[in-house]
Amino acid sequence: MAYNTKIFKLEGKVQHYTWGGMDFIPALLHLPNADKKPFAEYWMGAHDNVPAEVVLPDGSRQALNAFIKQDAAATLGLPVYQRFGRLPYLFKVLDVKDMLSIQVHPAKKAAESAFAAENMKGTPLNAPNRNYKDDNHKPELMLALSDFWLLHGFKSPQALVTILMQTPELQFLVPVFEGKNYHALYERVMTMDQHEVDEHLQPLLDRIVPLYEKGFLNRTQEDFWAARAAKTFCEPNKLDRGIFSIYLFNLVNLKPGEAIFQDAGIPHAYLEGQNMELMANSDNVLRGGLTNKYIDVPELMHHTRFEAVIPDILKGTAGPVIGETVFPTPAADFELRKLTLKAGVPITLTAATTEIFFVYEGAAKVSDGQRELSLGKGETLLAIAGAEFEWQASSNAVVFRATVPL
Repeated sequence: MAYNTKIFKLEGKVQHYTWGGMDFIPALLHLPNADKKPFAEYWMGAHDNVPAEVVLPDGSRQALNAFIKQDAAATLGLPVYQRFGRLPYLFKVLDVKDMLSIQVHPAKKAAESAFAAENMKGTPLNAPNRNYKDDNHKPELMLALSDFWLLHGFKSPQALVTILMQTPELQFLVPVFEGKNYHALYERVMTMDQHEVDEHLQPLLDRIVPLYEKGFLNRTQEDFWAARAAKTFCEPNKLDRGIFSIYLFNLVNLKPGEAIFQDAGIPHAYLEGQNMELMANSDNVLRGGLTNKYIDVPELMHHTRFEAVIPDILKGTAGPVIGETVFPTPAADFELRKLTLKAGVPITLTAATTEIFFVYEGAAKVSDGQRELSLGKGETLLAIAGAEFEWQASSNAVVFRATVPL
């Protein structure tokens, strides 16, 4: 169906995962939450499992994946259509109250073959023991909206040996890491039997949990997160082996406005805070602990990069438009931009492909000459390829823009 406009309002979908906070996303989206449900993620994308809805000019709604499929070449623009055949990214807001699982995402070719293999086996897409929800890789960029804490990649050899030596209960791992053997180290903690896990972790937790409860530990310490994980995930006589990873991975603190990129194979876990997240259009996650969900250790090990990672904290670079900051990454699927709009100073944009804009602060009017839309905090705009439109902020505004680098 042809419309005489290329800009539309978009309504995303909330995901109520148990680790989500109860206040941040409802306040952002102006939604009541009298039942105190967890609001973990707000999805703005065309993932077949959870597509956002396009609000059409007549007020009716259509799922974004179906909207794009009507004329994908025109909606996405030819370069993106020819390369990806679909909207290649998924845009989200996250509120992390409880720690997320230790996880790794697969590379593209690996995801394609593993997804096909699970389909051949007849494993239902929604089965709890299913690893691959789709055939895509899932590199991701996150930008902190608050003070944000996460685990990201293996520590450098020196830092790793230092923390193991400083933690008496973990000194047994130092000889395992001899010669900087990350694979041997991780394999040891991920494959030891549960009895041995409990044997090593129980004395550690007996020592640090009381310190945590008395407020003697702080967020810059691995012990703080290990104690919190124990209180969140551990059952009597079944301690979560994911706690080892807290000591093996880099503990990273991002300040609001800072970003970090997570490529295939980099083990990571979000610990606390709110962020914008932009990723390839995928829901493929291989888990390694700190979760009640399915864990497949051999599959996780197969896709993990066993190397030291120096966290690269991205501050962004000035974009082509006044007030725009760009966060480039190696991923071809997506690019995040941040627009800071001043009241009364209009800016004109052209959408290179299907682009999604999320108003995080303030309010603005958007016009493409055919129609004008008013957007306030928590509202989302969809612009399709070739759209030329003007933003006019009525009050200073911050807008996050999801696009594809061309």
